[in-house]
Amino acid sequence: MNTSFTSVTLPEDYKQNIVAMKRILREQIGDVEGLFRQVCDKIEAELAAARAEEQANGSAWPEVNYTDLAAGNISEQQIAHIKRRGCLVVRQTFSRDHALAMDQSMLGYLDENQFDEVYRGPGDNFFGSLEASRPEIYPIYWSKAQMEARQSQQMATTQTFLNRLWTFQHADGDWFNPEVNIIYPDRIRRRLPGTTSKGLGAHTDSGALERWLLPAYQKVFSKIFTNRFAEYDPWDAAYRPEVNEYDVDNTTKCSAFRTFQGWTALSDMIAGQGLLHVVPVPEAMAYVLLRPLLDDVPEDELCGVAPGRVLPVSEKWHPHLIAGLCSIPTLQAGDSVWWHCDVIHSVAPVENQQGWGNVMYIPAAPACTKNLAYAHSVRVALEKGASPADFPREDYEQTWQNRFQLSDLNANGRRALGME
Repeated sequence: MNTSFTSVTLPEDYKQNIVAMKRILREQIGDVEGLFRQVCDKIEAELAAARAEEQANGSAWPEVNYTDLAAGNISEQQIAHIKRRGCLVVRQTFSRDHALAMDQSMLGYLDENQFDEVYRGPGDNFFGSLEASRPEIYPIYWSKAQMEARQSQQMATTQTFLNRLWTFQHADGDWFNPEVNIIYPDRIRRRLPGTTSKGLGAHTDSGALERWLLPAYQKVFSKIFTNRFAEYDPWDAAYRPEVNEYDVDNTTKCSAFRTFQGWTALSDMIAGQGLLHVVPVPEAMAYVLLRPLLDDVPEDELCGVAPGRVLPVSEKWHPHLIAGLCSIPTLQAGDSVWWHCDVIHSVAPVENQQGWGNVMYIPAAPACTKNLAYAHSVRVALEKGASPADFPREDYEQTWQNRFQLSDLNANGRRALGME
């Protein structure tokens, strides 16, 4: 197995590349404005339907119970709804009591190792100029609570269900193995009652400049870039595991292919308290990709996109999408929240938050050549207690007490790190 993951260097003349790329794409598309109107019509119709669902049900987010998911009792109608919206709440992936116990375990781990005294502040500027407040994001990766959730059967079952929503097979094999997910360690959020937060502006992850400039992304979005939007399927995994991100110093990136981003609630959360919002239309990426090709955008710009940052979605350039943001429903501790890797998302601002807002970030990252290469680096970081390769070198946990160890991995965990 290849045990290194590809590093892609940002071209020094990337602005010239943007100008050249726009010229090529406009020639391929032909009627850019006509295609953009077609995309807008589709998105506006889907957002109107989502708002109607929100009015009728309290949320546009599909919901399923973990017990039904684990038993295979999810209907074709439910699956179609999940794929239409690109997001899902899985109720009680862990029992509420179990999740609250994990939260207490995490708090004990932080207190035992005096995190408040040693914390040095954010280690990067990944969110760029987005409105954001991030003191509640803790760069902690190797607590027993996090790792036990990542290697749990509940998480493996949920991730496999999500992976199977994708078309992952092709004539010569599979783009990924939906049954096995690598452990992709991410951070935690602990937001205290009474917190006032600006939240986080609308954006997408897993590539910004890359979505226009890299050949693999050109293949992923070829139906859009050749004016065949009606044929575009955001659930087709073709070429996605071949996409890489530019290697920009001292910033967060993603070296794995995630079918879904996700997090698990460690506290109860009520509506209006700084919750996650998404644009519940996975095809909305077409709007983002086409918008810079219109005449009102400077030729060497991509609507606010910059190297080493998330891809911003703003009122200035993307008003249809900002108007479409829909909140997750009220959650209990133990519920997990998932959204398609292209889905636009944000975190709403809050003043004097009522209750805690604690989560563990755990995505679905199915086994493929790219992800198994990253899993090797995860195994090395776990053994050392170091920050994972995709995150700034902060390395708080190297000498911490009661850190999760390689010997604590179960069969799921060993498989997830390519060890069996």
